[in-house]
Amino acid sequence: MLVLVSYDVNTQDGAGRKRLRRIARLCQNHGTRVQFSVFECELTPAQWTALRQSLMDTMNAEKDSLRFYFLGARGREKIEHHGSRTPLDLDGPLIL
Repeated sequence: MLVLVSYDVNTQDGAGRKRLRRIARLCQNHGTRVQFSVFECELTPAQWTALRQSLMDTMNAEKDSLRFYFLGARGREKIEHHGSRTPLDLDGPLIL
């Protein structure tokens, strides 16, 4: 399933900046950054459950915000992109 993860972390103190780095790292381990605080994550249900729990454990619910958009199995077909930063085609050939 394709899940769009977006977050807003309060970085007014050192703890907030640390949470921001942790949340970004968790998302980078599971998806592709498409905006500064937005990731497209292609996940199995088990991976989704683990990522969601890790993000919820990391965030501060009183200061931060997480949003999850479920685009489904055919979600990539519903995405329209314009401008710089051409999206990575994860289904295309891998050239090393």
